[in-house]
Amino acid sequence: MISVENVSFEYGEGGFRLHIPHLSLRERERLAIVGPSGSGKTTLLNLIAGILLPKSGRIDIDGTDVTGLSDAERRQFRASHIGFVFQDFALLDYLSARQNILYPYRITPALKLDADARSRAEALADACGIGDKLDRHPAALSQGEQQRVAICRALVTQPKLILSDEATGNLDPESKGRILDLLFQQAADVGATVLAVTHDHELLPRFERVIDFAQYREVAAA
Repeated sequence: MISVENVSFEYGEGGFRLHIPHLSLRERERLAIVGPSGSGKTTLLNLIAGILLPKSGRIDIDGTDVTGLSDAERRQFRASHIGFVFQDFALLDYLSARQNILYPYRITPALKLDADARSRAEALADACGIGDKLDRHPAALSQGEQQRVAICRALVTQPKLILSDEATGNLDPESKGRILDLLFQQAADVGATVLAVTHDHELLPRFERVIDFAQYREVAAA
């Protein structure tokens, strides 16, 4: 499903460097990434999603070389094939929770906003415990509720790849388990691959494979 080959990335001259000789995920696999802050975990997710471009190397997702796509093509590919739960949620303040969940349909012509999509959004919201808050704007939601909106948005298009950056970080232990169950069930229903960054080591046994990302970081010489 995902193949990362000889990818290098750096922030500015003499700054943070990341080099990944090889990383791959099978279709339907559930992989967790752990590692210290600043080791490049979020950067990897952004590279796979096509938000960032590597300095060198190649990233293939389901047979598509995302590093060879234009900016517009990467945006369309991301919206159509990838569900991304961002660490900062990335909700739009001027939209309601319902509109935020359905936002991928507003920006991607290939996605059809029909009754099924709207019904799926409501079902996901109910499963996440925010079904009664769909008409509220982000400012009227708690941090945990905003996080659940972001999770619903990532799942609503039934993507084949789910990227999760600390998706359960602001939730209580009971909610963490319920949200992870939902994430995995939705992934299983559509045959999706899950790649999740987490600091919560209690969740790791739920994944099929765990990678410590500290090995990939390079510190530039002074």
